[in-house]
Amino acid sequence: MSINYSEIHKDVIEASKKGDIKAQYKLYQLYSRAMFNICYRMINSREEAEDLLQESFSEAFFQLERFRYESSFGAWLKRIVINKCLNELKRKKAELVFSDDFSYFHAEEDEPCDEAEMKYSVKQIHEAIGQLADGYRVIFSLYLLEGYDHAEIADIMGISESTSKSQYMRAKRKVIKILQKSKS
Repeated sequence: MSINYSEIHKDVIEASKKGDIKAQYKLYQLYSRAMFNICYRMINSREEAEDLLQESFSEAFFQLERFRYESSFGAWLKRIVINKCLNELKRKKAELVFSDDFSYFHAEEDEPCDEAEMKYSVKQIHEAIGQLADGYRVIFSLYLLEGYDHAEIADIMGISESTSKSQYMRAKRKVIKILQKSKS
């Protein structure tokens, strides 16, 4: 049995389109936690993530008439949230270090390690991701945590697909190094 994602919460969405405040609040309740997590992973600041979450929902409610059920409401809202976060990073003129010079990039597997040693808490992993530079953190989050592929990330970020792949690999290596340092 397949789920028709366009039908999920359709009644609440339609009521929200008509300006029903209770329906809008219901949508907020349904999606705010997941969308906050996206904001927080990308921005790495609780206060800024909360602000961007509110701005994203305001924009979503303002543009709700444009939602056409071509995807799930969650996917549509997620795109608004990610765009808000990227715009904020650009506004802050974050140093998004993207280089197409791959002379120093090797696509080899990471150094072998004992899997028993690689057990970390969610908190440790979250803190390691938080230590990444903005550019690395955004790509790492979009790929690994949000499930975007490198072609989609390249389109969202305005970079090449190979740059997305290399930045992801570098971010992954940095997270592993940070975690290994914290273990010792």
